[in-house]
Amino acid sequence: MNTVRTVMLMTLLTLVLVTAGGALGGQGGALFALILAAAMNLGSYWFSDRVVIAMYRGREVQSGPLYEVVQEICQRGALPMPKVCILPQPTPNAFATGRNPEHAVVAATEGILAILSREELLGVMAHEMSHVKHRDILIGSIAATLAGAISYLAHMAQWAMIFGGGRDDEDSNPLTLILMMILAPIAAMLVQMAISRSREYEADRGGAQLSGSPHHLASALRKLETANSRSPMPRVNEATAHMFIVNPLRGGGFKSLFSTHPPVEERIRRLESMPHS
Repeated sequence: MNTVRTVMLMTLLTLVLVTAGGALGGQGGALFALILAAAMNLGSYWFSDRVVIAMYRGREVQSGPLYEVVQEICQRGALPMPKVCILPQPTPNAFATGRNPEHAVVAATEGILAILSREELLGVMAHEMSHVKHRDILIGSIAATLAGAISYLAHMAQWAMIFGGGRDDEDSNPLTLILMMILAPIAAMLVQMAISRSREYEADRGGAQLSGSPHHLASALRKLETANSRSPMPRVNEATAHMFIVNPLRGGGFKSLFSTHPPVEERIRRLESMPHS
């Protein structure tokens, strides 16, 4: 169901782009915005493994508890062994990145190694390897490209109106254009965040299957959420927040609409309702 939901959301995001393109920039404007957004996101997608690890000062390891857990998961799931990195952060968290399973990196903070049991760590890293297996970095990059194109369209239309270069169609309504400039980027962001949340649910499910027990991941999520609530990770780049297994940025209420992560309580509830493999 999460896969179907992702496809539906990606289709919706495409429809928003087509609609916004027709209203704000025409077919040519939409194509230009899409090419611009794709160029901006391509570098991020292709070099994400090196850029993000360097950003958080990660160091690669080829032995030790974290490496052994990832190696066990890869053997269970017949997956290519990724690079394994440890981040010098006391706040417990983890993420996966890389453009495909053959160029993947999984990383965990020093804090996560300090508070989780081996079984819980197995559940967390299985979640991350599920992201790798299902190419969620690619899905997220496509969603970011579509959403970025819509945002660029809105900015282009705004500047066109300011400098008098807007569309001269007889059917165009200035109020409609203004509403589209405001609402289209918000709608795109909401759909993009919904796609991210859907992939988190799917990674939880896939991680439970890879690790052999959904309850170990549920227990780990409970510990991680408590630790991140008490002491959030410092100096987090918002552009990378969606990659972590629990949201390193705090925010609730209205902000939860724009969250890249579903509520941890709901994730735990779904995991605990799953049978053991």
